[in-house]
Amino acid sequence: MQDVLSMLHALRRPGLLMRAARIGADDYRRSTHLPRLLGYGNLPRHAASLLRLMEIEAGLNTQRLNGDTAYSLVRHVDVLIAMLGEARVLKASQTA
Repeated sequence: MQDVLSMLHALRRPGLLMRAARIGADDYRRSTHLPRLLGYGNLPRHAASLLRLMEIEAGLNTQRLNGDTAYSLVRHVDVLIAMLGEARVLKASQTA
């Protein structure tokens, strides 16, 4: 099985979408953003939350590609921001 960070690195999304997510990731706060995306309660560990966010993002990307009217660009960027924020924290904890 691929490493979670390798899976994230392999994602290919439009440049503008990723640029917006990178800018937003600078202000990412786990305690504020994750409950809104994953549900309230105990927050999962970084790797587990990253996997769940990647599943949510894959669904949003499918909606985007299919032109689904239920697709929300704002939610997609919000999920990407959380993914990048969690990946940064996970990567920092692995190098420490």
